[in-house]
Amino acid sequence: MIRARVIGTGHYLPERVLTNFDLEKMMDTSDEWIRQRTGIEQRHVAAPDQATSDLAVLAAQRALKDAGLAPFDIDLIICCTTTPDHLFPATACLIQHRIEARNAAAFDLNAACSGFVYGLATATAFIESGRFRRVLLIGAEVATNRLNWKNRDTAVLFGDGAGAVVLQGEEGERGVLSTYLAADGADAHLLMLPAGGSRIVPTKENIGTEVHDFQMRGQELFKRAVLAFGSAIQKALEQNGISASDVDLFIPHQANVRIIQAAADRAGLSGDKVFLNLDKVGNTTAASIPIALDQALQAGRVVPGKLILLAAFGAGLTWGSAVIRW
Repeated sequence: MIRARVIGTGHYLPERVLTNFDLEKMMDTSDEWIRQRTGIEQRHVAAPDQATSDLAVLAAQRALKDAGLAPFDIDLIICCTTTPDHLFPATACLIQHRIEARNAAAFDLNAACSGFVYGLATATAFIESGRFRRVLLIGAEVATNRLNWKNRDTAVLFGDGAGAVVLQGEEGERGVLSTYLAADGADAHLLMLPAGGSRIVPTKENIGTEVHDFQMRGQELFKRAVLAFGSAIQKALEQNGISASDVDLFIPHQANVRIIQAAADRAGLSGDKVFLNLDKVGNTTAASIPIALDQALQAGRVVPGKLILLAAFGAGLTWGSAVIRW
């Protein structure tokens, strides 16, 4: 059968690094407080003139180079993001123009921190159906320019970055073996940015008020995240008739080290199988998994034949997983 196989990866992180010690000078927090609760030590911050498409283009070009393809070889571009350059047009269209992928269709996908897994499922479906052969899938975010730097509960969590993969339809056993997606809109209020859409339109009166801040109910979200992560992992194992011991590497969404460890423990995944990079990049939302995947490859943790498990949880609420035979 035709499978969606990853043939190229790439990522980009902005040059500026903001450490926990830098944050100590900006708000009522400390390096110890942040590390104990999140596992994060630093994060990358986009320059004032860098938008999401700027980061995405660099990650995409690196993924294309790794795949040995030219931009015109791509049939479809999917950009997974919660921070598009504009409400419209789609950021994917801006990327298509800038990398000169003139033969590609393009659209954005927003499933928050689960965005890349949702995008992977979408790209895989297109490839398996025969509609497209090569898909450029990107996760990219510039979240730091909309943070309230006086709110330590959210400001310490997020970083900017972009990751990309090139997927190609090929016959054989290597590629995406399964995907699983889920959502529960009843708990959308646990993590949201209220203003900016049609529900709360930006006005002179509400600019600078809390409706433009990330709003998060941390304790409730933590509990839901552990359960959802565990559910997504279990579903992935069941879909493929495997156990945790068969997984060679688990690459989770990099949100919080305590959430990841709790979910891995519940699933029976040993610590040596879990790839973590959030200590250096923070929570990069939809860019999280593709950045980690590219770094895991560079570190020699991903090699042909290995079984890779991806799982994510995010606002919506959304969650999902995927299993890839590399």
